[in-house]
Amino acid sequence: MVQRWWEITVTCQAEAEDIVYWRLQSFGCQGTATQQQQGRVLIQGYVPQQQVTLLDIAALGVWIEQDVVAQGYLSPKLHWQLVNEQDWAHSWQAYWHPIPVGDRLLICPAWETPPLDNTRLVIKLDPGMAFGTGTHETTQLCLEALEMQLDQTFEPLPPTVIADIGCGSGILAIASLLLGAQKAYAVDTSELAVTATQRNAELNGIKPDQLIVRQGSWEQVLELVDGVVCNILAPVIIEILPHLPAIIKPKGWGIFSGILLDQADRVAEQLEQQGWSLGSVWRRHEWCCLNARFERLPD
Repeated sequence: MVQRWWEITVTCQAEAEDIVYWRLQSFGCQGTATQQQQGRVLIQGYVPQQQVTLLDIAALGVWIEQDVVAQGYLSPKLHWQLVNEQDWAHSWQAYWHPIPVGDRLLICPAWETPPLDNTRLVIKLDPGMAFGTGTHETTQLCLEALEMQLDQTFEPLPPTVIADIGCGSGILAIASLLLGAQKAYAVDTSELAVTATQRNAELNGIKPDQLIVRQGSWEQVLELVDGVVCNILAPVIIEILPHLPAIIKPKGWGIFSGILLDQADRVAEQLEQQGWSLGSVWRRHEWCCLNARFERLPD
């Protein structure tokens, strides 16, 4: 049976892109694509047909308009239609090309060839319907933070195990292995994400014993890890924080993103309550990434 998806298209001012993106992700869109159009952006989100009703989509349109207008931007336009999965894939692949990220990485679509003069580590990616192409600010912030945590400029990296919770396409877990981590867990509640991560691991020559891919959340991480990366929405991060001490080593590090700037204080407060020491907050447009170290649970 052919899988069908609602293609939800929002046209808005470029400055409102992050607001719309966050709302689409909160709604449950498992893939997004963005096109620039002379000062405006066209944002497409995709959600399985059986997951939402037309009334849900109509409500989404109201929420997006309220979000955008409340920030002083022009009212956005929303359109939706049903598409087949194959049509979805072709609709956005034409707009995605190799992207350099940070100092060392190049995100390259699986169907394209890296530039001949490339000297960066290449992450080949075919996200399918999963979140994580490397184009969004939150993913790029996480990749840059991983470069910092796994830096080998001055000394070799000790054996390092990381957990990517809410792995999407697997891009962060795969990047950590290419940057020198010994082993990574990639977990996600979405079956589509698990399939995409397994496919992308094969594309990048990652061995099965290097990358453990499981459906679920933190409870699927079966050993203590040196670092945790979570590129998911702020409410989900807050929900799982109390469980992370069960899987993180003392003095382990954490990278937390998918957080809007006005949510950062709340997430930082929850981190401190759960035994984390906040090191830095990296910002890009309306999004931020919190870098923290686990000290201990409060007495």
